[in-house]
Amino acid sequence: MDPKPIDLNKLTGIIEAHRSKKWSLIPLLQEVQETYGYIPPETIEPIAESLNMHPAEVQGVVTFYAGFSLKPKGRCVLKVCRGTACHVKGSRSILRHVKKELQLEEGETSEDYQFTLETVACLGACFLAPTMMVNRDYFGKLNPTKVTSVLGQYSKNKEDEG
Repeated sequence: MDPKPIDLNKLTGIIEAHRSKKWSLIPLLQEVQETYGYIPPETIEPIAESLNMHPAEVQGVVTFYAGFSLKPKGRCVLKVCRGTACHVKGSRSILRHVKKELQLEEGETSEDYQFTLETVACLGACFLAPTMMVNRDYFGKLNPTKVTSVLGQYSKNKEDEG
């Protein structure tokens, strides 16, 4: 399934808001990603041009920071923690369960762009181990039943909107 075409008119407004600011590449990229859900490759050149940079410099920043993505992500981005506390408390089995439920591997996005599955080194919520995030929401003290319930909530949200 191909991602929907992007509206480059939105990019013009984002660029104009950042053009005169010093050191504005990262905030500009953050706003582009917030607007489109990722950094569309066709935006790299206009961004570079607006900041008097080479496209390779912009591309380098995008690929260096894990928070930026050149590929569309799902509406719900799941981040399963693999930190020490979560590992000790069973995050490996939580990740296996999520993979099975969503039929996704790490780094994959579902064909309908509902879910993207990622792992992270630490979510900083060790006291809730094992933990995962869905977008900006934390879920802790996970077990397979709780994971199934959380995934069901986010699947329901999709049905309610469609």
